[in-house]
Order: sequence, then structure tokens, then C-alpha cells
Amino acid sequence: MRAGRYVVGFDEIDEEQLATVGGKGAHLGALSRLDGVSVPPGFCVTTDAYRRAVADLPALDAPLDRLCRLGPDDRQAIRTVSAEIRRVVEEVAVPGEVAAAISRALAGLGAHAAYAVRSSATAEDLPTASFAGQQDTYLNVVGPDEIRTHVARCWASLFTERAVTYRLRNGIDHRTVQMAVVVQRMVLPDAAGILFTADPVSGHRKVASVEAGFGLGEALVAGLVTPDVFTVRDDRVVSRTIASKPRAVRAVPGGGTRTEAVDPARREQPALTDEQVVRLVRLGRRIEARFGGPQDVEWALADGEPHILQSRPITTLFPVPVVDDGQNHVYLSVGHQQMMTDAMKPLGLSMWRLTAMAPMHEAGGRLFVDATRHLATPAGRAAFLDLMTRSDPLTRDALETLLERGDVVPTLADDGPAGPPPGLPSATIETDPAVVTALIERSRASIAALRRDIGTRTGPALFDFLVAEAFPEHKRALVDPVNMQAIMAGMEATWWLNDKLGEWLGERNAADTLSLSAPGNVTSEMGLALLDVADVIRPHPEVVAFLRDAADDDGFLDELPKLPGGREAHDALQDYLDRYGMRCVGEIDITRPRWSERPATLVPLILDHVRHFAPGAAGRRFAEGRQAVQRKAREVLDRLRALPDGDRKADETQRMIDRVRTFIGYREYPKYAIVSRYLVYKQALMAEADRLVRDGVLPDREDVFFLTFDEFRDAVRTRRVDARLVRERAEAFRFHQALTPPRVLTSDGEAVHGAYRRDDLPSGALAGVPVSAGTVEGRARVVLDLARADLEPGDILVTVHTDPSWTPLFVAVAGLVTEVGGPMTHGAVIAREYGLPAVVNVTGATRLIRDGQRIRVHGSGGYVELLT
Repeated sequence: MRAGRYVVGFDEIDEEQLATVGGKGAHLGALSRLDGVSVPPGFCVTTDAYRRAVADLPALDAPLDRLCRLGPDDRQAIRTVSAEIRRVVEEVAVPGEVAAAISRALAGLGAHAAYAVRSSATAEDLPTASFAGQQDTYLNVVGPDEIRTHVARCWASLFTERAVTYRLRNGIDHRTVQMAVVVQRMVLPDAAGILFTADPVSGHRKVASVEAGFGLGEALVAGLVTPDVFTVRDDRVVSRTIASKPRAVRAVPGGGTRTEAVDPARREQPALTDEQVVRLVRLGRRIEARFGGPQDVEWALADGEPHILQSRPITTLFPVPVVDDGQNHVYLSVGHQQMMTDAMKPLGLSMWRLTAMAPMHEAGGRLFVDATRHLATPAGRAAFLDLMTRSDPLTRDALETLLERGDVVPTLADDGPAGPPPGLPSATIETDPAVVTALIERSRASIAALRRDIGTRTGPALFDFLVAEAFPEHKRALVDPVNMQAIMAGMEATWWLNDKLGEWLGERNAADTLSLSAPGNVTSEMGLALLDVADVIRPHPEVVAFLRDAADDDGFLDELPKLPGGREAHDALQDYLDRYGMRCVGEIDITRPRWSERPATLVPLILDHVRHFAPGAAGRRFAEGRQAVQRKAREVLDRLRALPDGDRKADETQRMIDRVRTFIGYREYPKYAIVSRYLVYKQALMAEADRLVRDGVLPDREDVFFLTFDEFRDAVRTRRVDARLVRERAEAFRFHQALTPPRVLTSDGEAVHGAYRRDDLPSGALAGVPVSAGTVEGRARVVLDLARADLEPGDILVTVHTDPSWTPLFVAVAGLVTEVGGPMTHGAVIAREYGLPAVVNVTGATRLIRDGQRIRVHGSGGYVELLT
């Protein structure tokens, strides 16, 4: 196609012309050449025509500038500015040469036939942003003058409020989006609707859904009728819901549409036969194969023949891990176990995979492990489901839902006695504090050796060292049997105490109190240590005033020593960063900025501690926890000794209390060691990124975040980086951020989230997992960004998930509610250590609980009541 053409026919269009004909136009061009698929003929008014029309509109410059400065939540401003731009564009006269090109195209198709005039933006119908319904469509437009008028209206629809907001939320620059317009011969159908080649709700790629109504599809799009819905699998209609369809939209002779009543005798009749539905789905499968992914297809049936009006990607489906072996697989979300369900950048994903204990698969910017083998045998299945009961009941329910169906996981014979679930030791070590001391010393020595050895490597030699020496040592420490046994010793003792004391004494979650102020917990110590930093700063008003203005300045540490008391404040903060500066929100992603890189992240937390706590709060809190443990232990043991066989029960319980006190704190140390190593890796890798920038290979050091480890290695070796790949990866990352990862995902794309099946909750209560005993009532503070937390003593923190970086907030709240988590995840462990009633795994908590709402958290019962 020659540059500067204003109109092109469908038969001239291919997908390489997206920038000229928009997403809808590019797809129609491809569809029109697909054998066996009937596409009504038409043409596209190109983006060249749009640019020609608005080129002489200086009135657009100022409002466009204002629009680009708005955020997606500035609703009133978006409404006002977008309406101003639309008025300007709608009133533009279609340039003479564009009008002439439209007239010539119409003459070839029928100048006075009826047409659909549809917007086709260049950021529309893409794999990462469908824009479905964001711009305008006009049906049954008749005559060249009317078509030109509606072309201008489509141009203006680039700036509808919904389209502008969608672009803002997807990070798309308004000035980079251009508008083409599709002009397509109308089909006057008996029935019309939408075909989804994958189930739009579950994501199952082998299940198709067809929605159908009488007349034009506009009745369905506008919500005028409830459609018939057919579900198809393996060329067979497996379910159908036939709706009453009292109205239909029909074309009016001479132009336009109207809503008409459907003959009462037909209203309850299906709009399609099963044979027609299956034929549509077969067409959909061919279209899906052509475009390489699930499609949302608009169709119309006229004289018994299906016609395809448009097709776009279904962008709401969670992607599926790529495993090309033809077998069924069941994947579990790693993020739900690691308390970080956010999307990760490619370097972060590849680094975690290279250093993890088990093989992992990537999809949607997240990591998954394949649990199929562990679920295939009866014994393995029982052990694995028991582990899930302990860690995440929703994951267990999701797995049981799949297993009960019997169509996903094959059942194999047991090949021997069931061993422990993957990654868990087969034996437990005895209670011995020296075991923990030795493990920590070994870890510290390993990290010191890493710092020493990595400092002598640069360029390709650095990457060789990481692959050959650093990463194997990293994994060796993780899978070390003693390390795993120490982790499990504390967890198993916790489970034993809760189970046995519940059985013998009717105690619920007794271990929650018995694990308060456990020694050696590096994460809880980190939270209390920030209180100590606040104690150093509090006596110095000039330092406090300076920090209030330093929240966004990561260079503030250099200025602190110039103030009275500033040297002490600087040293206290620097010491804190030396110990904990490797931590950050989402710390399993190496691309996330660490506290040592952005120390200003800690300033609001420190100022809150200065304001809300008295000196010595850290020591008092830890001592109070120890005293509570001693009281609880005496009480439990005294009650046990009064029971039949009480001395034996008390002795066993004392042994398990000792085991909890010895090992439960160590539960947090391996993660601390991992992120400590990650900081060392990152510092070395970013030095290489800086060299690439200095040599002109990259414009920005953080561009390496969008490369995998191996691609980064190749870039250092070849001194070349594909800039287009970096841009594509950045766009994909933005798309992945908007997706919600499922707990369980099948290789057919079915996302299974699991559900609670409880009938013991008060009306309206939100179910979750009880992880820290007690009941607390207070003001809910819904916090989605640690840096924006604004908490007062007595508040209840409500968030999606917490990792160790959130621990400093725990000292300032009275309770915790999260959407993700389990009894042994970091937030739960620290909540118990601090004595905070906590309920985790509360589905939709941040959406269902309003910020500022009064709630009651039942940390023993595992539910949250909404009080106001």
C-alpha cells in the first residue's frame, strides 16, 4: 500500500498495516482472506485521512496538553476536556481529497447500499488492550454524505470519556493513538451475537461460548435483551440457556435502526440451532488459529449463512504456561506462596527461576509450579492436599474441584509408600539451639564469600561466575536437609500444639500465644529495630522537621549530619540499612528498588513511630510477649497435668513448646538470606547495566529489567540490545500488571480460585484463614501501597498481601486482614509474634472493606465482620 492513501479495501490490508488501518481494520483484512470465512466487503478510511483532517486544527493542542496531564481517576476533568476535543473534531469538514476517495470506494461497493461505520483505533484490538466498546459504531448508514458525517463522528470517538480513561489506565499516550474508520457492507441478519473461542469466565481454552439474539447484534451490545447462551466443547453443545427475547434491533429502510417487538410465539425460541452453534464455533477455531490466541468474534446469520463482522483478542484471559507435550497440567501460583502476586519483570522472573529449588513455569508475568505429578497417585495426592490444608485452604479447594471432575489429572497407581510432599524433609531434628546458630553462621559466611568473590568479576566473567558458582551455592543452601528440617521443626511443632491442645483442652490456636516474641526472628526484629531508630531521632526536632520534607529525596542521608543530632540519626539509619537494606516490597523480584537504594521509603514509617510511640517501645513490646508466653505455658501445662495421663501430655507439650521457641524464629531467616544474596547480585548486575549505558548500548540502566538473565548476558558479550524487544516487554509488563493471577491454573487455561465452604459465619461476614488468635475491633485502613500508608494506633491494616518489608507497619496496628496468605506465611508469623489478631486469605478484602470502615477481626474464628 502506498503511503498517504486515504482509503484501502479489505483485500489490500494485512496485519502489518496496523498503524494505517487500526486494529479492527487489520483484523478484517486478515479475515477477508481466510478460506471458508465470509466477511462482508468494505474498506478502511486510513489514519492518513484522520491526520489530514485534524492537521489544521490548532484548537486541539491546548486541550490535548491538558488531557495528557490527567490521571485515570480525574473523572470530571476527563469528562470536560474530552467533550471539548470531541466537539472540535466532530465539526471538522472532511477534506475534499478524503471525501473523493470515500466516494470512489463506495461506487465500487454500491454507493447507496447500507453500511456499518466503525471506529478502528491503532491501540485497539491488540493482544494486550482490546478497547472493546471504547469507540463508536454506527449501523445502517446510507448514502455518501451520511457516511462522511459518520466517519468524522468516529474520528471524534477517539476522545470519548471511556476511551480516554482506558488509555490512561493502560499507559497509552493520547497523541500516539490514531483513528482509522471501517466502512463495511451491512448484513441484515436473522440472528446475531458474539462468539468467545475460550470461556470468558473460567478461561478454559477448549470451551467456547456463543451468545445469540434475534436481529442485529446491537440488541445484545446495548443490553436490550438477555441473549441465549450456548457452551460448546469438542464439537458438542454441552449446555444451553434459552432466554426470553422480547425485542430485536432491525435496520430501517433509508438508514438507521429501531427496536421492534419480537412475535410472542418466537420469544422463547432459540435464536440458533445446535448445528448452527457448532458451525460457528468451528469457524471461531479457524479464526483463533489464524490470530494465534482466543478471540471475541462478532457474527451475523443471514439466510442460514454465518458472516464474520469482526474479531478481536480476548485480553482478560490469564495466559497459559507454554509446555508443548500434549499432556494435561495443573499449575500452582508461586506468588500466592511467596506473598507477591504482582507481575514481575523478565529479569526478576528469570533470576527467581535460576535460583529456585523447583522447576517453574512463567505466564502472565508470574511463576507457577507444576503439581500434576504429585496429584496423580492416591498417596501423593493425599499428602499434597494435606500440605495445602495447612498452607492455603483456597488452593486445596481449587485442587479438589479439579480432581472431583476427573478430566484434568490422570490417576496413576501408587509406586511405593507416600513420602513427604516435594521440597519437605522426611525427618525432623531434635530441639537444639546450636542447630539454628550453625545454620545462620554458615549463611553469613556464604554471603560474605559471595561479596568477596563477585567483586573481582566484571563483564562476561561475572555472568559465568553467577551461573557456575553463585547460583549453585544459592540453591545448595535452600535444599540443605538441615535447613529444611529446621524450618519444618518449628512449623510441625506449631501444628502439633494447635491440634493436641485443641483436642485435650479445647484450646483454639494455642500456639499463637506460645510463639510471641520468639527469639531469632530476623523479620520481627527488623520491625522493632525501626522503633529504636525512631528513639534516636525523636529528641532532635530539627532532624524530625528535616525528615518531613525528605520523603521523596533519597539523598537525604548525606544532609543529615549537618543538623544538630543529625550524626546520631544518620548512623542509626545507616546501621539499620546495613542490616535490612536488602529488603523492599515485592523483594522476590530483583528489579524492585531495595531500601538501601531508596532509603526515603522508610522516612514516613520512622516519622509515624516518632509520633505514636514512647521511647523504649521495642524492648517493652518484646518483653511483654515473652511474659505472655510464660503465663500461657504455665497455664496450659497446669491444666494438662490435671487430666488423665496428664504428666505424659504435659511433658510432650513442654517439648513442643521448646521446639517452637527454638525453631519458629528461624522460619524467616532463609528468605532474609535469599534477598541478602539478591542485593549482592543486583549491585553487580547494575554495574554492568551502567557500563552498557556509558557505551551507548542502552539509554537507561533499568532497560535491563526487561531482558532475561541470558539476554542480559548476551548484551554484555555482544554490546547489542534489541530496543524493540525492550519496548515490547515493557508494554507486556503493563498488561500483565492488570491481570489477576489464579491460585490454580490448568494447561487448558482454566483459572480456579477456590472457595470457602463454611456455614458457621455471622451474616455478611467475610471468611478467611485464622492465623493469629484474638479479636479486635477498629478502623480499617485499606493500604495498597506501603509508601502511602497513613496509620494510627488501633487501626486494622487491610491489604492484598504482605511480605517482610511490611513488618514495620505491624508495630503500629491492632490487627491484620489480607487477601493472600496462610498460617505459615510471613505476615501470619509476624502477626503472631506481635500478638496481632489476623485473618488472611480473605477473598476481595480490599474491595469489600471500605477504607475507614469499622470492622471486627476474629483471629481465632477466621472471619471479619463489617460493622458500619
